Amino acid sequence: MEKKIKKYLSELEKENGIEILLACETGSRAWGFPSPDSDYDVRIIYKHKKDWYLSLSEEKDTIEVFYDNNEIDISGWDLRKSLKLIWKSNAALIERIQSPVIYKKKSGFIDGIHVIAQKTYSRIGTVHHYLSMAKKKLSEVDEMPEYKLKNFFYALRASTACLWILEKEIIPPIEFGIMLSGLEIDKNLLSRIKKLIELKSTISESYMHSGEQDLILFMKRCIERAEAEAMNLPSAKGEMNELNEFFRKTLEE
Repeated sequence: MEKKIKKYLSELEKENGIEILLACETGSRAWGFPSPDSDYDVRIIYKHKKDWYLSLSEEKDTIEVFYDNNEIDISGWDLRKSLKLIWKSNAALIERIQSPVIYKKKSGFIDGIHVIAQKTYSRIGTVHHYLSMAKKKLSEVDEMPEYKLKNFFYALRASTACLWILEKEIIPPIEFGIMLSGLEIDKNLLSRIKKLIELKSTISESYMHSGEQDLILFMKRCIERAEAEAMNLPSAKGEMNELNEFFRKTLEE
């Protein structure tokens, strides 16, 4: 599958006249709890040639294509759009630059964007992203006789990310296991989460689950705490001129 994805990425570059700066996996395969039939969610950051950015008209700055009966989803944002989103501490973009599954990368770019992401990281902005996701996904699980285990994990990871942001000053890691090990969570809950991850690795995305009231209560507590404390979190401290310099430097390379 990796060879196939890399082939599609090369074709995308030729067809669109772009250079891919980062191509990585996101979603459950990057988070650390995939099912055997999980799709491949490949996300890219790419750049055009310099003249593309000198037009008075605003060209399309996104790409989204599907391959192999939608099993492989490749989508992403142009460099300029990506840096604007980094400035806003966009959680999705912050996640993908940390992905443990990399299909293609430009090392200088990755190193530089990591530095910028740390400087522009807004805890108050990022917690609202995960809080919204946690509440939405928990509503699809709580008090349901059965629910998709996939939705349960989406809610659990987002709730845990809220807790991380409240207690840590650094960006929440994309990998769920790292997030869990960095927080003080009841050992019984951690043991149960690990067993559920093992279960998810053996069943399909359509599997229906039930119960887990202790973990649902944990999620509710994370959400309640985030709602109470979010507004007191700090915002970003980055400088726009640093992004402009990095943007120009990346275009020249």
